Order: sequence, then C-alpha cells, then structure tokens
Amino acid sequence: MRRVPDTATRIRIASDGKSIDTSDAEFVINPYEEYALEQAVQLKEKHGGEVTVVTLGPEKTTQVIMKALALGADKAIHLKSDKVPDDPGSIAKALANELKGVELDILFFGKKGVDDDNQQVGQMVAELLEIPCITQVVKLDVSDGKGVAHREVEGGSITVETTLPAAFTAEKDLTVPRYASLRELVAARKKPIMVKDIQLPPSSLEIVSVQYPPPHPPGRIVGKGVDAVPVLVKLLHEEAKVI
Repeated sequence: MRRVPDTATRIRIASDGKSIDTSDAEFVINPYEEYALEQAVQLKEKHGGEVTVVTLGPEKTTQVIMKALALGADKAIHLKSDKVPDDPGSIAKALANELKGVELDILFFGKKGVDDDNQQVGQMVAELLEIPCITQVVKLDVSDGKGVAHREVEGGSITVETTLPAAFTAEKDLTVPRYASLRELVAARKKPIMVKDIQLPPSSLEIVSVQYPPPHPPGRIVGKGVDAVPVLVKLLHEEAKVI
C-alpha cells in the first residue's frame, strides 16, 4: 500500500529543484491500492483467511495504515524509512525482502501510484518472488488454488488463468471501495502494526530536475456557426496536424 499526496493537492517544486514540497500536502491511500484492498477484503469474507497490509514510508505513514485497518485489513507491516525512494526497483527489492519466505495466496498491488505513475513495483516484486503476475485486473475469480483474471485492452478484454500464489495489480474498475464507519475506525486501533526499521537497497535512479509543465497556449475563436467549420477543419489539418 502506497501513501501518496491527495490528487487535489496543488503540487509545488521544492527549493532543491529535484523534488516535490509536501509540507502542506494531504496524504491518502493510493486510490489503486484502495481497489486492491477492497478486493482482498471481499475474498477474505468469501473464502476466509487474513489480509495483511505492507507499506513503506516515514512515521506519518501510520495515518493511512490505520485507514487500511479500518477498511478491513487484519494487521499491518510498516517498513519504516524516512524517505521513499524514487527508484521503483529499490522499493520492489525492499518489499520482496520482507515477503520472501512468507506463505501467501495472493499478493495485491494497485496498478500504479498516482504520484509517480511508474506502474512497475507490482511486477518487479512478483519477479523477485518468482510468482506469476497479472496486471491491470478489472475482475478476479478465485477458486481451487487458481485465479482467473480479466484485463481490459483496446477493443476488447483478455482472460488470464494462473495458479496461486500469484500477484495481481488492480485497475479502478476492479471493485468499489467501502467506507469505514466510526466503529471500524475505533476498532482499527486495536489491530496489530509491526514496525520495522529497514535499510533501503541502493537506488539505480536519480532525479536531476523537476519542472512545471509549460503553460497552455491561449485559445482561438475561428468563427461561429456552420461557416466556421471549414476554417476549423483546415486549421486542425494544417496547423495542429491532428487530422
């Protein structure tokens, strides 16, 4: 589970020119991990078992861990690190090191973090653990030690079957996350959180600069009504080159 700035947060570049200033940011559970968590809880309710949330981040990550526990997770493992690496490979190695030797049936990830859009960690962890991985899942059926996953692709869908244990990365259409009640928020305080100080694996990626996107050029009004259509088509063809 990844802790990310709320998507409504106004992003500011830090003074070093290489990172984002998060001092005023509101942090939430990565939305794609909310879909994954809800699917995990639904499978637990149907088949039994236990849901454990694993997350990497600073002390303040406890806030989103408590939210995950209120949403149905049974316990959490907090890999405590003052800094979350920019390198998805480093994150994947840290998670895989924690999960090696752990007996599990299904490993869920969101398809990507909404902060960096890397869309790599789930696949990397699965590769390091030597288990199958199916990405961008919109529907999942589990029975008899197998998982049947449905993925949407351009113009259709793909159905993939795999044996368990396996990893799946969640697309937004997989489930509809539930809301935590006040009672569940209170009960979450009694659920176990294992905190581990970790040494992050070396990073192979370095961010050298962060820049704001260029401002959008001003719009143009080419006319009104049907008389403007030929002019618009000509501009789209000759200037914008989109048709």
